[in-house]
Amino acid sequence: MNFTANQISEMLNGVIEGDPAATVHKLSKIEEGEPGSLSFLSNPLYTQYIYTTDASIVIVNKSFVPEHPVKTTLVKVDNAEMAFARLLEVYNQIKSNKSGVSSLSFIAPSAKLGENVYIGEFVVIGEDVMIGNNVKIYSHVSIGDNVIIGDNTVAYAGVRIYSDNRIGKNCIIHAGVVIGSDGFRFVPGKDGNIKVAQIGNVVIEDDVEIGANCAIDRATLGSTIIRRGVKLDNLVHIAHNVEVGENTCIAAGTGIAGSTKVGKNCLISGHVSMTGHITIADGTILGGATGVSKSLTKPGQSYLGAPALEVSRFRKSAVYFRNFPDIVERLERLEKIEKERKAEDGGQKSEG
Repeated sequence: MNFTANQISEMLNGVIEGDPAATVHKLSKIEEGEPGSLSFLSNPLYTQYIYTTDASIVIVNKSFVPEHPVKTTLVKVDNAEMAFARLLEVYNQIKSNKSGVSSLSFIAPSAKLGENVYIGEFVVIGEDVMIGNNVKIYSHVSIGDNVIIGDNTVAYAGVRIYSDNRIGKNCIIHAGVVIGSDGFRFVPGKDGNIKVAQIGNVVIEDDVEIGANCAIDRATLGSTIIRRGVKLDNLVHIAHNVEVGENTCIAAGTGIAGSTKVGKNCLISGHVSMTGHITIADGTILGGATGVSKSLTKPGQSYLGAPALEVSRFRKSAVYFRNFPDIVERLERLEKIEKERKAEDGGQKSEG
């Protein structure tokens, strides 16, 4: 699909310097720009490329003043990076604008589909499922009975949504995600571990994005809840009855054990582990590989290490640990001096 500089300028409320009729049909990095491509410049480190790029149109900040002639058409906006991000979203929507129901899918007679949906090949949709408007379900997705999916949500290939779960509007669920698998709960018995039935569900609110191959377990009773605006990276595991607060972001490899409550606006780095039945305060920041074994109740604090320590305490501890061999050597030397002193004192007393 082609866009002119004039159309892009109107879309972004920008100002054109160059040819308003310049046309683009693809996106590129500024250093790799070629005729027919659209790029942007926001980082000063890449300014050199504005004078050599072959991109037909480049989005720049209004404050940008060329020091040399440029051959590309400029679209000047208030924030070039944000404007380009908006165009990327528009481009992505156009690229993935599919609709229709594949004849190779299976949809239970009692399921209800909204308007302008896309159902790909080999999708299976169970009984009494309700799917909203503009939803896209890609190939090999399995949706169990009584599931509700809100408007504009996308489920990519191979997603598995077990029965009775609720998914909100404008969600993105990437390939391989499993929603509603059983929580890991067993009771030890004389003949082995006895499985506790998991009869709750998973509730995912609006505007949530779930990365590839995440697993979100259903609750034993009640619901595992992912609140509005949460973003999960790939390979995150959320256990049964966990609640993740609004707009919290969780990076890859993190695992949260059962019944833990994570506050809103938290930033959780990769490979963090949290034990069960604890509370994480709003605005908490956890560095990579942090291990959280007890509740963190003070909002807005940052933690590192295992067990988790406030950043300042962790850094002091890290210094001590780094110097530990020297400290041990000094102690051993002092002990040796003390033994020699005591030996000398003992000898003097014997002589007396």
